[in-house]
Amino acid sequence: MSKTSRPYEPDRILLLPPSVKDWLSAGHLAHFVSDITEKLDLNAIGGVYEREERGRPPYHPVMMVKVLLYAYCVGLP
Repeated sequence: MSKTSRPYEPDRILLLPPSVKDWLSAGHLAHFVSDITEKLDLNAIGGVYEREERGRPPYHPVMMVKVLLYAYCVGLP
């Protein structure tokens, strides 16, 4: 049985705020990181998660790459 990652729906409507994009200005670094990451071929990362059957479903690999790149860009360890 293959395991899938947790759902990742960046455009999903939330209770507060209606969209995470409402928190950020148009030129915010997070938009740039998100746009660049969406263009990357991350199939190799996703393939590893699809074969794993232990534990709880992981966070979506694309979301994790976005978080790591943004943290690196703003100087978080």
